[in-house]
Amino acid sequence: MSFGMYMVGFIVLVIGLAIGAFLLHVPQMWIGVGVVVAIGLGIMVGVTSTRQKDTN
Repeated sequence: MSFGMYMVGFIVLVIGLAIGAFLLHVPQMWIGVGVVVAIGLGIMVGVTSTRQKDTN
């Protein structure tokens, strides 16, 4: 799977979770913090899982 496809799916997941948190009346500041942390984790996991092995 490519990194781009991984990130698109992960961003859709994060948006869904943020909308759910908003509907549960979670303060917007904490929704923003959660989104930033989730995107950071998604980038780290996406890079490690889609990275190609070195050919040395």
